Amino acid sequence: MDVNASATYDGAMSVETTRAGSGLDFDPIARAREQWVEQGWDAAADGMAAITSLMRAHQIVLARVEATLKPLGVTFARYEVLMLLWFSKRGSLPMKVIGSRLQVHPTSVTNAVDRLEDAGLVTRSTHPDDRRAMLVALTPSGRELAERATKALNSEVFEQPDLGARDVHALVDVLTRLRRGAGDF
Repeated sequence: MDVNASATYDGAMSVETTRAGSGLDFDPIARAREQWVEQGWDAAADGMAAITSLMRAHQIVLARVEATLKPLGVTFARYEVLMLLWFSKRGSLPMKVIGSRLQVHPTSVTNAVDRLEDAGLVTRSTHPDDRRAMLVALTPSGRELAERATKALNSEVFEQPDLGARDVHALVDVLTRLRRGAGDF
């Protein structure tokens, strides 16, 4: 990569440019793909462009989600915990189950639950059937925040994914195959 293209490419990857645009008159990922080919890495060029596009799309979508949730004082990771509890039959789950269903490390679950507990959105107690396990329960405040956050995400992000319905379905299908192939489920 030449220095100018590299600097532009790196700068274009910042999250700050997600909605307003980067001001570039070219696609930096397409340019990087061309440079891969120029270097003789043809076999990897399409894969690099696909993976880099996926990672950039993740940045864009995460920035939209976090901007929507920020006024509510919750991150997406914490929102996921709230919703998992909200959908559970009893409004509570063992910490181990939360980690398994969200597919995150136990430390991440502990951190999210700590913050949610500090905010009065969940409580933590010893599991009644297994004293070694911790049970996390949604509080009324947590339930109310989960509902407000879901309403905001639905109207500001999920109902407007900046893709047509056919593209949304195709994207979900492709990503499902990628996840399945990686052993995600």
